[in-house]
Order: sequence, then C-alpha cells, then structure tokens
Amino acid sequence: MGIRILGTGSFVPERVVENEEFTKFVDTSDEWIVKHSGIKRRRLHDGANFEMAAAAAERALESAGLSPLDLDLILCTTVSSDYATPSLACVVQGKIGAKNALAMDLNAACAGFVFGLDAARLYLRDGMRRVMVISSEKLSQITNYADRSTCVLFGDGAGAVVLEDSDAPFAAAFGTDGAGACTLFARYPENDVPFVETRSVASCDGFAEAKPGTLYMDGQKVYKFAVTAMPKAVREACAKYGIEPDELDWLVPHQANIRIIQTAVSALKFPMEKTICNIADRANTSSACIPIALDEAVRDGRIQRGQKLCVVGFGAGLVYGGAVFEY
Repeated sequence: MGIRILGTGSFVPERVVENEEFTKFVDTSDEWIVKHSGIKRRRLHDGANFEMAAAAAERALESAGLSPLDLDLILCTTVSSDYATPSLACVVQGKIGAKNALAMDLNAACAGFVFGLDAARLYLRDGMRRVMVISSEKLSQITNYADRSTCVLFGDGAGAVVLEDSDAPFAAAFGTDGAGACTLFARYPENDVPFVETRSVASCDGFAEAKPGTLYMDGQKVYKFAVTAMPKAVREACAKYGIEPDELDWLVPHQANIRIIQTAVSALKFPMEKTICNIADRANTSSACIPIALDEAVRDGRIQRGQKLCVVGFGAGLVYGGAVFEY
C-alpha cells in the first residue's frame, strides 16, 4: 500500500532578509554566503511556529478540497516547536478546528518530512482515511546569530500535504548514525533547581560546549555525511521501488546547501534540471524544506500527476531518509 497526495500547501513569512543584512553584525559578505551555500535570502517569521503550520495546513486542505473535519491524524515534524509540551500538532489541531484528528509530533530533524510520509503511510494502512503531514520550522528562534558560519544558513517556513492510501507503489529507505549526534545539535536551556547546589549538565562524549537553546554544527562533518547519505538513500529507495534513479521525473532534496545538492546529484548522475531547488530564496528551513519545495513545484506546474518523485533528506541524529512515490 502506498500514498496519494490529495493536496499540498506551504507558508513562507513576509519578512525577507537579504545576505547584506548579516554584514551589520558578523564578518561575512553576500559573495561569501552565496559561494559557500547558494543562499541569497531567507524568510523570517515574527510570530509563532504554530501560525505558520496552521497556515500551511489550511492551504493544503483547500488544495485537496477537504474540511479540517475530514482529517483522522495530524502529524507534525519540527525541531523548533513553540512549546516543549504540548505538541505542535495538538496546537494546530485546535487552531484549524480538526477536532476529529489525532495529533502528535515527530522529530527526525531535517529528514522529518520523509519520516513523516512513511509514518503516515503506516497509519493509512491501519485504516485511517486521511492523514496530514505538516513540517514547520522557526529556526530563527534557535539560530546563534553570533556564529558567522551557521547564522546565514537558516530560515523559517512550513509545508503540508494531505494524504490518503493508494494501491500505487511506495518505497522508502532510512538510516541513522547516532555516533554523529554531536555534529549537529541544540541543547535545551538550563532550568534552576532549588534542591541542588551545583547544576551539572549531562552530556555525551564529543558534544561541544555550545550556547544552550541555539544550534551548533560541525559543518565539515555534516557535509561529509550528507554527500554520502543522500545518494545512498535515493539509490536504496529506487531499488526497493524497482527503478533506477534516472527513471525519476523529479528529485526533491533537503535544501541544506547548494554544494551538497550538486555533489549528491552528480554522484547519482542525475540532472540538476530535474532537481527541485529553491535554496537561493528559502535557505535551510529544516524539515519544512522538502514540502515547501514540493508545494511550489506543484503549484507552478513543474510536478504533474503520474510523475515519479523522490524526496530525500538528512539531518541531526545523524539521520537520512528517501522515499519514492507517484504524485
């Protein structure tokens, strides 16, 4: 059993931040940022994450021609929820009036949307009729704007899809390298506890002393992982589906860095012309990257019904995932 996408939706904030604006407080330049990442600008949201998630959800429902009451499950993927608890999904369920839907969050970092698709497929196989996957990220609230190497990379946004079950094939491939967890992380801020005199922070070996509440990344190690993991995920998912990568109509990758995308695509011998890439204007929005790019490509007519897609991502964990299906 596979999935059928009934509708797509996305939300990107109005506030556009050009590369030049970073030169006011960190040692960088537009030329350096574009050369090293492919990013020219990003969107930042001055409100809550759940606002973006709800907006993307409503647009996906409109695209599908459905009511919020038609949903059986809302599955959100995020690393930047407004609250430690409740889940982002529960807040969105209440905001859009999807009172018949169960709601929960899934955290698989930047590969979250791919993990979410596969999880949704399993719920559909178990009898649910319609599942919504929302990937929504407000990375601006966990970005360290004193770190010149990372602060220019991230943006905010949300993407969503409404799914039902389908007899069409679906194949996915996933992997985890927990030994690399220390290469990309954000630690929760500390809370004062009156019952202890000193507060020791539990830490795994290899984790750097990073500012709590903000992202830390070892860029070289993440790059090395990504350029191997992304082609591996595509090849494995395609093999399970029964096709070669060159038989795909479109590749929709995580928008982390243009050099990572180009290197992965080159390793696959796949044309950039068939790779959906919006990193120049959207930057890295973690798990929201893929569904935003997917929605934009559906709405502008590039992605058509019946075409074979592969969505592929990698992220903190370290994790990777790829999924092949027919739109």
